[in-house]
Amino acid sequence: MRMQTLFAVALALLPASLQAQEPWTWNGAVAQGRSIEIKGVNGGVEARLASGSQVRVIAHKHARRSDVESVKIEVVEHQAGVTICAVYPSPEGRPANECRPGEAGRNNVRNNDVNVDFTVEVPRGVDFIGRTVNGSIEGTGLQSDVQAHTVNGGIDIATTGLTRAQTVNGSVDVTVGRADWQNELEIKTVNGGISFSVAGDLNADVTASTVNGDIDTEFPLTVRGRFGPKRLTGTIGSGGRGLLLTTVNGDIAIRKH
Repeated sequence: MRMQTLFAVALALLPASLQAQEPWTWNGAVAQGRSIEIKGVNGGVEARLASGSQVRVIAHKHARRSDVESVKIEVVEHQAGVTICAVYPSPEGRPANECRPGEAGRNNVRNNDVNVDFTVEVPRGVDFIGRTVNGSIEGTGLQSDVQAHTVNGGIDIATTGLTRAQTVNGSVDVTVGRADWQNELEIKTVNGGISFSVAGDLNADVTASTVNGDIDTEFPLTVRGRFGPKRLTGTIGSGGRGLLLTTVNGDIAIRKH
């Protein structure tokens, strides 16, 4: 009993930002072909296949010095689906932070160190979009198309759909189940390697480049122009769709899944 009392007293003396916080949760329906989009700043995003037809989002907030209650989780429903954002306090004298879909919106953290880690359960056929700045993006066993954008963090996605991914400081590991994309499919980083795996046959016009690293492909590739260990342009299969893989510091691998 004395030990329990001492623990309770110690917990009460901790700053609020270090105490346990109840996770924020949201459950809702998103139609197949539409998207659930998560937008954060500090914190990672983890997505996995939902067991049912509803999207479930769980957000865990924690911080060392800032008030975790200062960061609000906002839900915006729109024609393309649902966007959920971690919205930080608006800096004084600056435009207000706001949650909006895609690249729109604004979220200046201004020395606020609250981290928000998201876990998302994504139903089959609902597209997943993950955006953060300081954190990784992971997707396991997904059955839909994916977009992943971060700056300081790795990206690791496995889906039966397609994936477009971009980071700056981190490796990108992508496994896709389809190879029938429209327009150009881009996988980009600066400091990190790229592994792109695809199930079945691949027909693509490939451009791959690195500065400090090697390029390897398990698919037969017909080279166009000058071939080098750091950059190649060529055709896999019958071509017809663009595949752009670029990094500066890291290897590039195109694999059969």
